[in-house]
Amino acid sequence: MHLTLIDLASIAQIVGALAVVVSLVYVAIQVKSSSSAVRAASGTSANAAVQSWYLELGSNQQASDLYIKAMTSPEPIAREEEFQFIVMTHALMLAFQNSYFLERERTIDAELREAMTVTFMGVKDLPGFRRYWRQRRGYFLKGFADYADGLVARPSVETLDVYRLPETP
Repeated sequence: MHLTLIDLASIAQIVGALAVVVSLVYVAIQVKSSSSAVRAASGTSANAAVQSWYLELGSNQQASDLYIKAMTSPEPIAREEEFQFIVMTHALMLAFQNSYFLERERTIDAELREAMTVTFMGVKDLPGFRRYWRQRRGYFLKGFADYADGLVARPSVETLDVYRLPETP
């Protein structure tokens, strides 16, 4: 059998096409692997931001006392303390907004975002949080602010015992 130049060119095209297909499959596998790694890193980072906030608040007696005082106070507390409370709360809400954004971009899992923001439900009805949200809602991305408004509109949940005002004798 004698192959012409046209036959050889056709065979080369077939081999080239197969090589392209194999390369595309390889790239797809690599992209999937890379996407999984990015999702894991994003989830870890988002979770670490919230974890760090809780650790800082829980390890600082002054900050913890101030936070409980501000969350449960029906009126703003002393100006400097109220500012500190607003800033602390805003830091946590920015972490929640970040997890909302990452979930919307499909960089983290919706279940992880929900687990992070569900803590919001325990404080949403407290006077300090209501004060905070009235003042700072406009500082957030519209999508997140609407999402948070939806959480605020949900039926009340039992708050953590730590936020309950002491009963008067």
